[in-house]
Amino acid sequence: MAEPMQGDPVAIIDIGSNSVRLVAYQALTRALTPIFNEKAMCALGKGVVVNGRLSEDGVAKALKALRRFRALCDTMRIADVTVIATAAARDAANGAEFLDGARSAIGCDIALLSGPREAELSALGVASAIHAPDGVVGDLGGGSLELIDLDGGEPCGGVSLPLGGLALMDASKRSLREASRIARKAIADASPLASLRGRSFYAVGGTWRALAKLHMRQRNYPLDVMHNYRINAYEAADLVALVERVDSEALADIASISMARRPLLAYGAVVLDEIIRCAKPKDIVISAAGVREGLLFERLSKEERRADPLLAAAREQGALLARAPVYGDELIEWTDVLMASSGLEETVEEKRLRHAACLLSDVSWRAHPDYRALQATNVVTQGGFVGVDHPGRAFLALAIVFRHEGPDSEHDCASLRTLLSTRQIIRARVLGSAMRVAYLLSASMPGVLPATPLRCARGRLILALPAPRANLASDRLLNRMKALGRLLGLEAIVETTA
Repeated sequence: MAEPMQGDPVAIIDIGSNSVRLVAYQALTRALTPIFNEKAMCALGKGVVVNGRLSEDGVAKALKALRRFRALCDTMRIADVTVIATAAARDAANGAEFLDGARSAIGCDIALLSGPREAELSALGVASAIHAPDGVVGDLGGGSLELIDLDGGEPCGGVSLPLGGLALMDASKRSLREASRIARKAIADASPLASLRGRSFYAVGGTWRALAKLHMRQRNYPLDVMHNYRINAYEAADLVALVERVDSEALADIASISMARRPLLAYGAVVLDEIIRCAKPKDIVISAAGVREGLLFERLSKEERRADPLLAAAREQGALLARAPVYGDELIEWTDVLMASSGLEETVEEKRLRHAACLLSDVSWRAHPDYRALQATNVVTQGGFVGVDHPGRAFLALAIVFRHEGPDSEHDCASLRTLLSTRQIIRARVLGSAMRVAYLLSASMPGVLPATPLRCARGRLILALPAPRANLASDRLLNRMKALGRLLGLEAIVETTA
């Protein structure tokens, strides 16, 4: 039986070259749930390339942020706090002095990450949050760019380049032409990029997320979730060329980007442009997970790391929101029988999405009946799920809409359908129709579905009701059976068994 998430909260504090951030998570699990997230834009690394020292203003802001974060962790009663520092503290002559003050401010030890270690953790973060990643991870911060190959979920060969937004701005003396020259030379010698051609480039870091947000707004994209947003390499090249050419304040939708982030957009665009030119990836995939998530993923057991994060998160949602959490697992097994007998080919990815939809099928039952489909859509499309791409989110939302409103629903999902193929839309209708039958059988309560299998046989869609369950039969149930049967091209019947 599924249980609500257990465990004590954990927190990661990341002292970066541009920002200092605190993220607290509800517990150390396969599917992390943030409960608090705050960053302070300190520009700690501004000027390090030029004068070799952390700026006094940046140090003061960072120490103030750390004292606040200490108070917040105490308020949230988080004892498990990990603090890391990266490029700025690593490269500056007064980095050690700053870290002494930072340890006093935060009240615990601080791990100073090397460049290769930072790259490794970024890759682990991507592996924790993107299903079966294959490509190269690039984590762009204020002071450095970490690159590392991620082959079969295992990171190897990480390097660190001085191409962070602040570092590149200072090194180029704010000349984009010079920034391009510096980036081109560094990227040409970056060994992880040698294997990138035709694979995905996983972009980590706030500047690249901001670029992707601009791309989303230009497309009037139907989802607002940044994680796992994919941009074709050709489109990404057009976007970064525009950002390099046009003053950031003149860009459409620039208001969606924070003022502190805007000066770095062009330098992030320069670096991404050179990566696309040099390594020729097939697409750019935005990852909201990086070093912080990698640190926590590394702490899990091997068995926990192998678990599917989408199914783990969906099961947690079911445990919190469904009428009977175990019902989702029974629905999985019930639809397994249906699909195995239907003759419909099902890929591994389609199967895992079907299982996730079963776990999420009852999460909006508390809403008014007229709004259950809408609430379920919001939970699925805007929820903090990882391990699922955007078409996968659209499929889950559509299947649950059909579960509530029927396969001919006119619920406004037109924009989501643009993310799906005809095959995926048909599969969502079949699954939603099957879940409608299951609901009338069981009222979303456990114990019924295992005793009432639904399978295809002899050209028919057959629901077997054992004699003790015979009173569950009704015209309404048969009508829902017929609706599912029409989608499968089968006659629907209800059989009472001894």
